[in-house]
Amino acid sequence: MHDFFYKDNELYCEKVRVRDIAEKTGTPVYIYSYKTFVEHLEKIQKAFRPIKPLICYSMKANSNLAILKSLVQKGSGLDIVSGGELYRAKKAGCPPERIVYAGVGKTAEEIEEALRSGILLFNVESVPELETINRIARRLKKIANISLRVNPGIDPQTHDHIATGKAESKFGMDMETAEKIFLSPGHYKALCLCGVHVHIGSQIVTGQPFIEAFWKVLSFIDELAKEKVKIKYLNLGGGLGVIYSTENPQTADEFAKNVLPLFKGRQYQVIFEPGRFISANGGILVGKVLYIKQTKVKNFAIVDTGMHDLIRPTLYGAHHEVWPLAKDEKAAKWVYDVVGPICESGDFLAKDRHIQELKADDYLAFMTAGAYGFVMSSNYNSHPRPAEVLVSGKQFAVVRKRETVPSLVAGETIPDFVSK
Repeated sequence: MHDFFYKDNELYCEKVRVRDIAEKTGTPVYIYSYKTFVEHLEKIQKAFRPIKPLICYSMKANSNLAILKSLVQKGSGLDIVSGGELYRAKKAGCPPERIVYAGVGKTAEEIEEALRSGILLFNVESVPELETINRIARRLKKIANISLRVNPGIDPQTHDHIATGKAESKFGMDMETAEKIFLSPGHYKALCLCGVHVHIGSQIVTGQPFIEAFWKVLSFIDELAKEKVKIKYLNLGGGLGVIYSTENPQTADEFAKNVLPLFKGRQYQVIFEPGRFISANGGILVGKVLYIKQTKVKNFAIVDTGMHDLIRPTLYGAHHEVWPLAKDEKAAKWVYDVVGPICESGDFLAKDRHIQELKADDYLAFMTAGAYGFVMSSNYNSHPRPAEVLVSGKQFAVVRKRETVPSLVAGETIPDFVSK
């Protein structure tokens, strides 16, 4: 599942003691396992090899350049959702023919840059967006490949904030609207309407929602075929769940076993957009205990990291296991709320956890933090964001320097009318 483990009661990432990283870089720090990221990509590549899919890692999960470069070198494409992510994708050396552009709010400037870059596909979410891409492509004298994102009206049985396939979701378009677009190609002279996209949500731990959605989409494509509409690209999104606590998600092989029969005899270029599945188990967030606070009702372990570095527990009620860097199996178990320094009651990383007795200066690792961790961090309360470290075997390197307090105000100015 991942490459974090105890050896002689010390937590290791691959062949590096995590304490050595924490003491060298300081805390808080995100630590990533190269081996875990790459092996999870390879699991999907191997499971779906019979249909030769294009795997486009969803970089919104973790967009560090070293991570992107590692995956691109192993054959991955990239799923992007902004101009900033396009810049990162190019910086990481991803060939444009392996870049797919999703998202509901692409600006005209972002669309133009993507067209000039020669990306493979736009996943289009609405008619106004389609018209905007058509207008810009015509001006640039280019033809844009378009995949319409359809909303199958499927409940993926996940947290509401990451469910994207329901009828009331802001994502995608209903199939009736999509069908009208496909049957009116003459309205979009600068577009090649050649793909269908579906993505029903994230952290989906059972196969049934996927099967339901894919059957609906394939039936939709079959109806289009009767009208002589040819589909070249079928983008099945991502959403595979991972283990945070007690989940029992399907493996890549189990997912493929259920899905591959659906494509027997069909000749599409299938695209997958896994993000969390590749990155979540590959990273941890390490912090240091500042104080132990005991009240009449709670024991608090106050640490130097919090919701500003890892917002998932506050935003989603998400569970992250808490592992001491130095395990003491003889120590008494205490029940702690692990909380951060932010002036919000919602600033917690774990509640009511049974952890060995802690003291100031102990290090803690918050597990399964490789996805939607650093990328969702902030400078709330003017805290600099953490460093990021990549480990490979016995080696480790800082792949993003820790922010400094001066860097937080580098873009700010005080105008004369205030100074006076």
